[in-house]
Amino acid sequence: MTRVIEVIVAVLMVMVLGLVVALLLPDEGSTSRSIEVSHDLRHVYDILNNYRRFPDYGVLRAYDPNTQFTFSGPAYGPGAAVSWKSSNPKVLDGSLDIVSAQPAASDVSTQGSATIVWKLRHRGGFLNGWYGHDQRIEIDLERAGSSQKLVRVTMRYKVNYGWNLIDRLSQLYIHGEPAAFIQYTLNNLQNTLASIPNISYDGVRPQLVHTPRQPVLFVSTKAKRTLDDVDAATAKAMTEIDAAMKKLGVSAAGQPTTFTTDWGDEYYRFDVAVPINSSTLTVAGQSDDLSQPGAPAAATAAADQAGDSTAAPGTWLAKGALEVEGPVQARMAFGGHALTATWNGSPAGVPLTRLQLKAYALTHGYAFDDGAHRFYDVLMTDPATTAYDQQTFNVYLPVFGAPAQTPEQAPAAAPATASSAPASSASAPASAGSVPAAATSAG
Repeated sequence: MTRVIEVIVAVLMVMVLGLVVALLLPDEGSTSRSIEVSHDLRHVYDILNNYRRFPDYGVLRAYDPNTQFTFSGPAYGPGAAVSWKSSNPKVLDGSLDIVSAQPAASDVSTQGSATIVWKLRHRGGFLNGWYGHDQRIEIDLERAGSSQKLVRVTMRYKVNYGWNLIDRLSQLYIHGEPAAFIQYTLNNLQNTLASIPNISYDGVRPQLVHTPRQPVLFVSTKAKRTLDDVDAATAKAMTEIDAAMKKLGVSAAGQPTTFTTDWGDEYYRFDVAVPINSSTLTVAGQSDDLSQPGAPAAATAAADQAGDSTAAPGTWLAKGALEVEGPVQARMAFGGHALTATWNGSPAGVPLTRLQLKAYALTHGYAFDDGAHRFYDVLMTDPATTAYDQQTFNVYLPVFGAPAQTPEQAPAAAPATASSAPASSASAPASAGSVPAAATSAG
């Protein structure tokens, strides 16, 4: 009996001691981790001010590859949210909401620092440190390094415990799962940023537009990467397209367009295209509808290479193209969502604009495949009346799974809830590499 009483007293003493410890512990807890990345400050701000890339850099899929994500609210900025579901005990169910982001994106680079606050809801437990309420992650960004070319990213997990003594005791474990979540997320963020072109797009105002499908005549060509060589190849292709239009009895229905098929170290391969006013063409005495392409011939791979077509006029080639005559082919092009920006100046600046659009799409989580759905640019000014270094180009990157507008277009817009699963290839825009076209309505 004495032994039983001793055990009971010992248990009571431990409980009293635990109660005293809990009362003495602070009613708030926090843990933080930092990392320095060699990347543009605006890029880091943008990728953390939306959740569309969170499945890529968040640690959750490392624990459970089958974690399911759902996005809601605006695509960017305060109000944007992501939730997840998993049966893995390290992941479970939870959500993140962007509560605030200061300063505005347009002022980040000038100010050199920023703070973004995420609100966290997580179904955790005592042993992994996720107890408490008002859980949040505060992210501080600031330029660092002797040349100020680095960005120090500090993630700080904060939580309130109030007078809940169990919650207060849980802070003894705050350096477990919460700290690991932050550290792994920062490491993955660094890897994700490494895949983004490190080029500033502060001076660009990208827009998301819908481009209608249009019939085009095009010529696939290549040139050395000099302005003179590219201009000469473009002029030759335009001469061939003009001759084909006259022979077919069709006319131009848009501005000349260039599709980039390969920006190589020495050569630039591209398609020169002109939208035309009819999708029905009579070639070699046969009428064909470009919107309903026929089956390609058995051996026409060479017909898709510039100046190397062996197919007879009127033959359907790969990717829905129709052989017209010589190097000229026809097909439907455009059609779908595209991220676009305008470049004013020499054509030499167009490749830079393409790179800026690519970086912008990657930080904002707009899906694209620039191998299958090529960049294209539309010449909006008349070279005959415009100085060479004062031309205007609209540059396009076909995208899918993107919201209706960029933050610059409509900061308060709230897209419908969407799954994080990639869109199928069938939902993607028509392949830009397949045929050039001019989305003149997208200005």
